[in-house]
Amino acid sequence: MFNHQLIAPSDDSKPIIRCSKSAWQDWREVAEPRWINWIDSHGFTPSHHKVISLPDSDHSLEAMLQSDSGNAFDDGAYAAKMPAGRYTLHDADNGADHDVDNGTLENYALGWALANYRFNTYRTSTHSAAAKAELVISDDNMRARVIALAEATALVRDLINTPANIMTPEGLEAAAATLAADYDAAMTVTKGDELARCFPAINTVGRAAEIAPRLIDLSWNNTSGDKAPRITLIGKGITFDSGGLDIKPSSGMEIMKKDMGGAAHVLGLAKAIMALALPIRLRVLIPAAENAISALSMRPLDIIDTAAGIPVEVGNTDAEGRLVLADALHLATQDNNDLIIDFATLTGAARVALGTELPAMFSNQDDVANSLITHGQKTHDPVWRMPLHAPYGKQLDQGHAAFSSTGPSRYGGAITAALFLERFLARPQPWVHFDVMAWNLSARPGRPKGGEAMAMRAAFSYIRELAENN
Repeated sequence: MFNHQLIAPSDDSKPIIRCSKSAWQDWREVAEPRWINWIDSHGFTPSHHKVISLPDSDHSLEAMLQSDSGNAFDDGAYAAKMPAGRYTLHDADNGADHDVDNGTLENYALGWALANYRFNTYRTSTHSAAAKAELVISDDNMRARVIALAEATALVRDLINTPANIMTPEGLEAAAATLAADYDAAMTVTKGDELARCFPAINTVGRAAEIAPRLIDLSWNNTSGDKAPRITLIGKGITFDSGGLDIKPSSGMEIMKKDMGGAAHVLGLAKAIMALALPIRLRVLIPAAENAISALSMRPLDIIDTAAGIPVEVGNTDAEGRLVLADALHLATQDNNDLIIDFATLTGAARVALGTELPAMFSNQDDVANSLITHGQKTHDPVWRMPLHAPYGKQLDQGHAAFSSTGPSRYGGAITAALFLERFLARPQPWVHFDVMAWNLSARPGRPKGGEAMAMRAAFSYIRELAENN
């Protein structure tokens, strides 16, 4: 567990005054003269992410002044620039110093907490020690919520950052089992002959690997009745993706330990839901497998079975994620869900369309999609809706001998992948598919290079609202 540096009220805290360019002149007019002299002597102006200490009459630290960038999460992530100590957040408004609104404080606090994340599990010496600054959150419920989301994000990052020789399908099962034990959730695992019989696509994808594939099924119910929302989360759990016989080049294979990023997302999201005891009926499905190469590997144009009974022609062995998700989606829709969300590092096409930092979202429900966009904006965790453009589905019907997993066209690959998944919904239910990068190619404040949770906070915010309004 990482040190989030969020604390209950403290008598010795100092203010962080967050000031925008528009409020700068008004604030200067009422600020302490010694502060203005100090600010001017240092040439400080409220430009992007600047921070400066403000002295008292004895030249000791009295307050911190921080420019307001308009993004509270990003501003909070600059906690690493604060000197050691305890702080409360304030806003400069019309020249005065006011308490910050709850939404801003919550996003700022999460940025603050995640600025302290480090993945040092395999380092033999201390590296990049976290800041010593602590942020006071007076509202107990808010503090619990921020800590839950920060710890959930840290779990996602830890799981993705763990190397593939450790985070195998067995390792992923162990991580899920630990989470289930922590929150008294039930868990079953299907593997071996039963997996081959009941979930043949998962078995086919993973049978070439040293560690056998499996389906992880976790359930948790925080209600006594049957009226609470029933929500199923599905995460692609390809613990390493060589590409199979359609092998990836070394440059494309290097960070493929992240291909279980979807599984990491749903475990992190489940952790936040359970930690805060949201009143829902939760199920988490993780098809876990390694896409390896051996005599047991599937081949291009093989026709394989699926749990839905739909024969699928393998268009490309490197498009294995949609195959394991197909079996999980078919299982999920045996229940009457109020919402199904899947997370997957599914296509390079989504990255080409939207870049690496903006997740693609597909949904068969306009109201759900629109609400998720709003929640993404509110939580500084943006998503972008892509179309389930039905006419492109004809590409999947152009297999040589069966329904194709990819179709013949290289264009619109993220869309055809989502359309492929949609065919495995056994019955129409509200469904959202997130195609995520799950990885920061370079570091940004609060977002170190490596594994990353994307769209998870937006999904949590939506689920929380759904649960509370039920």
